[in-house]
Formats: sequence, C-alpha cells, structure tokens
Amino acid sequence: MMPGDPALLIQTEDQPGVLFQLTKVIASHQANITYIDIVEKAHESASVYLELQDVADLQSLVRELQALPVVRGIEQPEPFLKIYGKRVIIMGGGAQVGQVALGAISEADRHNIRGERISVDTIPLVGEEELTAAVRAVARLPRAKALVMAGALMGGEITKAVTEVKEKGIIILSLNMAGSVPGAADLVVSDPVQAGVMAVMLVADTAKFDISRQRYRRY
Repeated sequence: MMPGDPALLIQTEDQPGVLFQLTKVIASHQANITYIDIVEKAHESASVYLELQDVADLQSLVRELQALPVVRGIEQPEPFLKIYGKRVIIMGGGAQVGQVALGAISEADRHNIRGERISVDTIPLVGEEELTAAVRAVARLPRAKALVMAGALMGGEITKAVTEVKEKGIIILSLNMAGSVPGAADLVVSDPVQAGVMAVMLVADTAKFDISRQRYRRY
C-alpha cells in the first residue's frame, strides 16, 4: 500500500455472493485489492473493509458499488497504514515481552512525533506449540515488519517457524537466550529494552539503521 491509495468501508447485506459482487465491480475498474476484512456482522448486515491500489477514478468506483442492491452505505476512512502504520510484533515470556515493549513503545513515540506511524503489538506466550503457531501467523498479519522473540529458552519447531517467517521478509530480532532461535534471527540483542528500540529503528523511515549492515550481529 502506497500513500494516497484509498480504503473503503462498505456496509452490506449479510448474504451469499456479496463479496463476489463487490470484487466484480472493483475488477472492472482494474483496481487491485491489497487488503480485505469483514469487520462486523450484526442484524443481517456486515461491514467489509478494503484497501485498494491502482484506482483510476475513485468516485466512479464508489458510485458503481453504491448502486449494488446489496450495498447499504460506503465510507472512505483513512487506511490502516496511515493510521497505525508498520507493526512491530513482540512475543515470548511475559517479563521479557514487557521490557522489550518498553523500549519499542518509547522509540516508536519518538518517531511517530516526527510523522511516522509505527505500532507495537505484544503477546506473552509459553509452550513450543503455541509459540510456533504464533510465529507462523505473523506472516499473515497485515503491515507486520519486525518480530522480536523475547524469552529465556526457544528452539526446535519455533526456530523452524522463525526461519520461515524471515524468508517472507519479516525482520527477526531475538534476545540473547538459550536455544537455537538466536542463531536463526537477523539480530541478537542482550538487553530487552534495547531490543525494542532497535526493532523500531529497523522499520522506521526516520531512522538510519540498516539491517543489511547489522544482520547476524550480537549486542
């Protein structure tokens, strides 16, 4: 999603074929859907949120969508990228997650004041199976740019999941912990607060911290 690309929040009837009708109109305008979600369903209605690219005539597209019998109304909100921006995800043990979040939130605040939009998401988790599933899910999260593995011992299937997510373009940071996860990370940082700071710096446009120059280093 690029600056200026529109978002639409469409209130519709809740019935089979609604998405087909919406996407058919969008496709007829040669527009690309970059994100779609059904954000609420109630009283036989639903709200479909879409982010679009390559929209040549937005007002014409909105008029055609509004003319569909299944559409009750259309709003044009700011896209998530402009409101919440890039996402830094922190997962692992509660104490470590909290300390990483402290650094990440403080650093994100500094950049957001200067016009950035960076949000920080946390999930304290224990257990190899739970962490493995959560790591793999990061690749499906919209706008996720960096993942911080914050714990005391992580390895096995978690390491495999970290490698998979890294191959999909997510920057992986790890605390300096026992297990094989640090060896699979892009960057290893001993201090959790500093790990949070570095995670934000790596995704911020207003920072000069290039992962290509830092990859596989330990601090």
